[in-house]
Amino acid sequence: MFELQLLCPEERVEALSDALEALDALSVSVEDADAQTDAEQALFGEPGLPPPKAGWQRSRVLALFQTHQAAEEAVRLLQPQDFFAGCAVLGIAAVAEQDWVRLTQSQFAPVPITDDFWIVPSWHEPPAQARQVIRLDPGLAFGTGTHPTTRMCLRWIATHPPAGARVLDYGCGSGILAIAAARFGAAAVDAVDIDPAAVQAAQANAAANGVRIATGLPELAVGRYGAVLANILATPLKVLAPLLCAHLDRGGALVLAGILERQAGELMQAYAPYVALDVADREEGWVLMTARG
Repeated sequence: MFELQLLCPEERVEALSDALEALDALSVSVEDADAQTDAEQALFGEPGLPPPKAGWQRSRVLALFQTHQAAEEAVRLLQPQDFFAGCAVLGIAAVAEQDWVRLTQSQFAPVPITDDFWIVPSWHEPPAQARQVIRLDPGLAFGTGTHPTTRMCLRWIATHPPAGARVLDYGCGSGILAIAAARFGAAAVDAVDIDPAAVQAAQANAAANGVRIATGLPELAVGRYGAVLANILATPLKVLAPLLCAHLDRGGALVLAGILERQAGELMQAYAPYVALDVADREEGWVLMTARG
């Protein structure tokens, strides 16, 4: 493998990155060329959302190619282009071979939800104290237990077991909340998402964990549920207020996540015509909000 290193101004980052991908770069990443100097700049964005800009005032763009020849050919094709104005080639360097699978796996350790409830990747042994375990590997769908919003939802399920209840996981992603609900005694679980890939991932993850859930697109959700779970983001949660509350059974639990602390008031207002939302948990700038039907 060979890494092509380029220096470019902020306004060229997006075009240059797109061009490198079109030239069959295996990966493209962007760094602050002034990192660790007095000119270093921070790009602050909302948690879980893309940064506000594509790059820094002086950005280092790194593109990985299979061969040295492919990297040289990319340079030859890029240099005459208008969008390459102001850019410079820093060099091409060989990248040491690594066991990328092992390296990736090492970044994902078992995640504690409570003292005895853990999310454990398939390549790890469960901790000795784990009495309830969900096996889940990082994949295409959101929800592996590493994000604060997912952890808070799982904690809520573990401390408020939906035993005997019908549960709806709306925007299920990996299906982790639906699997947890089934593990903690739900009588039936419907897991829905607008992304067909997430629906497939949820079904596969449920099968791998030996639980039965129904998965599908949002129209699968019919009738009322004793617990309605939705870990999405604040804006779609506000739009979904009448729909989610229409699925909530009298006395049932509504559990919402994907909400920044500063957005709690907006959610309370959006749901006020239907239920009275309260903040039930906080972690790393995010909140979990719950209500009773």
